[in-house]
Amino acid sequence: MNNRPIIIALDFEDRKKVQSFLQHFDESLFVKVGMELYFQEGPSILSYLKDEGHQIFLDLKLHDIPNTVKQAMTGLARIGVDMVNVHALGGKKMMEAALEGLEIGTQSNRTRPTLIAVTQLTSTSDQMLRDDLNMNTTVLDSVIHLAKQTKSSGLDGVVCSTHEVERIREACGDDFQTVTPGIRMKEDQHNDQVRVATPSLAREKGASAIVVGRSITKANDPYSAYISVKQEWESEMDETTIG
Repeated sequence: MNNRPIIIALDFEDRKKVQSFLQHFDESLFVKVGMELYFQEGPSILSYLKDEGHQIFLDLKLHDIPNTVKQAMTGLARIGVDMVNVHALGGKKMMEAALEGLEIGTQSNRTRPTLIAVTQLTSTSDQMLRDDLNMNTTVLDSVIHLAKQTKSSGLDGVVCSTHEVERIREACGDDFQTVTPGIRMKEDQHNDQVRVATPSLAREKGASAIVVGRSITKANDPYSAYISVKQEWESEMDETTIG
């Protein structure tokens, strides 16, 4: 993975809207393709983005029996994406199988895609864990436990909230990657995210990468919004969390 990238979430429903958005940029980007876009366009959207010179985080959060995930990852590695993920709640055997599948599918002249695991979604709260999922734990404790499981399974890192990065680094080491969604500029709405942060706070906490969606994709001037995020992410100034 590139050093501390900004990953732009292409949360669009079709290729036409992706193409319209990318017209604002004249440089290679690191982009995220999630379920909404992938399930509408399929692997062809990945081929298009690679042909345009972009790096891809394929965010499908695979969660199934180990053999199914292994076979899926073997196929995804052959497509040539740069980062993929599973859900850590699938357990160690599933995560180990995912890694094995990626290694099988990666061509000998290519680098294996970065493999990370989702711990808890940034829309998850302590109350949701307790009331909806009947889990007698806090989000933070669950995230740390799942991050340790992810590392012991041989994966490269986790998707997590900015607010969990420091604890994960303490538990898993500085080389363990932390990819943080839920990034908002100070003036932006939180929408359905709960554990959000500004780019500068994510940098201060030591995040390996940030995933930015609506702050850029819904902006009147996406390129200017991207530059603003980039400047804040790369600056040394301190910030506080949103709200």
